[in-house]
Amino acid sequence: MADHPKRAFPAITQANHHFWCGGKDGSLHILRCGDCGHWIHPYAARCPACRSAEIAPQPVSGRATVVGFTVNHQQWQPDFEVPYVVAIVELEEQSDIRLMTNMPRTPIEDVKVGMPVKVCFEQHGEIFCPLFEAA
Repeated sequence: MADHPKRAFPAITQANHHFWCGGKDGSLHILRCGDCGHWIHPYAARCPACRSAEIAPQPVSGRATVVGFTVNHQQWQPDFEVPYVVAIVELEEQSDIRLMTNMPRTPIEDVKVGMPVKVCFEQHGEIFCPLFEAA
């Protein structure tokens, strides 16, 4: 395993396992409604579009667009070297599926709103943290 900064993760549960551990197969997994096809993130027990309980994780393309970002210059955590990007990316599959992420493999000066990005993963034990990089 590569040397990565220490990150805080939630407890892994049946409800979030697909998201935090699904990257083992190289894909980002998001819940999808089996009845209407709506993508659901964060986790919900029912589809917010049709109220169906027929939801299950499915891999997405991993492609997204940067819709906002900031460059953090304050070292809030000792293991994170500054500066670093905190970005909001919108998944290609559905415009209301947005993730907050870091972009450690992309030079800070290259990050722009509207930039196409793709998922990459940083492994921490059983967790495969989804991050993004320039596409």
